[in-house]
Amino acid sequence: MADAEILKAAGKAIRKGIAGGLSAAMALSAAATDIAARPGRDEWLEIRTEQGRATPADWRQAAPLLGYQRAIAIACEQYDVVFVEKSRRTGATWGAAADAVLRSAAARSSGGMDTLYMGTSHDMAKEFIDAAANWAQLLEHVCSGIGETLFDDGSDAGIKALKIDFASGFSIVALSSKPRSLRGRQGFAILDEAAFVDNLPELLKAAMAFLMWGGKVLVISTHNGADNAFNQVITDIRAGRAAYGLVRFDLDDALRDGLFERMCLINAHKHGEWTAEKEADWREKLIRDYRDAADEELYCIPSQGSGAWLTSALIEARMVQPLPGRKHVLRLSLPAAFVFRPEPFRNSEIQAWIDDVLMPVMEETVDPALMSAFGHDVARHRDASVMVPMQIGRTLRRIVPFVVELHRVPFVHQEQIRDAMLKRLPRLIGGCTDATGLGAQMAESAMLTFGPSFVEVKLSTEWYRTEMPPLKDAFEQDNISLPADADHVGDLRLVRIIRGVAQIPSLRTTSATGEKRHGDYAVGLALAYSATRMTVEAYGYQSARPSPEDARRGGIRPVQDAHDVMMPSRSDGLW
Repeated sequence: MADAEILKAAGKAIRKGIAGGLSAAMALSAAATDIAARPGRDEWLEIRTEQGRATPADWRQAAPLLGYQRAIAIACEQYDVVFVEKSRRTGATWGAAADAVLRSAAARSSGGMDTLYMGTSHDMAKEFIDAAANWAQLLEHVCSGIGETLFDDGSDAGIKALKIDFASGFSIVALSSKPRSLRGRQGFAILDEAAFVDNLPELLKAAMAFLMWGGKVLVISTHNGADNAFNQVITDIRAGRAAYGLVRFDLDDALRDGLFERMCLINAHKHGEWTAEKEADWREKLIRDYRDAADEELYCIPSQGSGAWLTSALIEARMVQPLPGRKHVLRLSLPAAFVFRPEPFRNSEIQAWIDDVLMPVMEETVDPALMSAFGHDVARHRDASVMVPMQIGRTLRRIVPFVVELHRVPFVHQEQIRDAMLKRLPRLIGGCTDATGLGAQMAESAMLTFGPSFVEVKLSTEWYRTEMPPLKDAFEQDNISLPADADHVGDLRLVRIIRGVAQIPSLRTTSATGEKRHGDYAVGLALAYSATRMTVEAYGYQSARPSPEDARRGGIRPVQDAHDVMMPSRSDGLW
């Protein structure tokens, strides 16, 4: 099949609008395959065989853009600034060119505007203009032609550019990546391979001026190191410090959305008909060819991204010492044989601990006026099961009033302790429980007991990627307060940047009491902080009937409720 036939079919579909939503494998910053467990060749073959084709085998029925390419266009509608971290050569620029044509060919009343594309070389600029020209011709918009022009920036020589003019009066212009190129301009700025430009901060500063008059900024790139300005902005987005849109897709996301299937259509002479086995072989060869650069080039993992996540000084600065003679970290360790004792004995022993240890600390430390959330990193035999209540202060500071750590406590008694705690936490908005492995039982019981606001969390690289940056930001902005504890410092120090993501390595430590730990408090804290960030709707309830005291004070009988109507003979005041 000729390229022109595919482009013609694409044009027909685009004229109806880029629609259809995101594919199942791709969404805005959607869950991705766990990087630490990237599938091998045989595993990928099994995955794609089970999935089947992501796109129709008949090119006439195929959507012009793949799911992750549509995700970019959708994000640009939702946000004024969008960052895209991507795998190499997956067609992000092709999708951006389609969006650029739709914008620049539209009338001003429909949101039309100029598009200014900036790559790292003249060849990139020409490639983008060629792609935009193909889309423009297919969309049957009138272009005055494509040619090199001089775009005057006030210098003697001007700036060499490639340009497409539309009948709408707007243009697509490809420029060099010099910040001055954007000065005095307005419209839709596309910064391609932004991690590789000479001065990205200055370029972004110039582009942000576009927003004042309704413009947009799209920043696309593969990674170029953890310390690069591109990665730093993405870290700020994940931490909530920058309210930009974020789209991420690695090689496997693109393949799930049909990248290799599209390659087979375009390059049928080389690949022939698509099969899952051909794709698995092609993917495996590509990863081998990239060698050590595969993580960064293909899987959106910035290089040189390893090391400690938080410093000891920063952790300890956020910890508060309890008053003399008081404990805010409650630990309960049971002998392994405890589970074999009679049930009444076990229940009474745990209830005594709740009454004598837990409840006094809750009364002392919990503010009844603040909203509360809950995080639980579940363990049973080897590690600590850590329960972390967290309150949201009036200045939105997160406060951990106390922590409960359980060693070798049976699940039924973990539930007993958890339920007693949660029933007494004021204004409880929800919680997150580790549902990985053994935690599934505890997570399900929390959801069934306390409702859907208690989320079952499957810990994964993508979860850490999304949830750890906001927690780190809370430490850096002094927006969190914790009980002081040496073991907790060790748990937080255990967190490492692994392939660009803060997570717990496969390493265990020993506490001061000889118990094994696996960063348990760090996980429980992250779960609790995540729960405080969930969207909730606060409401209150006040009974319409007067209380017994109000009734006696006013000499009136309380208003009847359903109980009074059903039992009118009651006159003992027990309404």
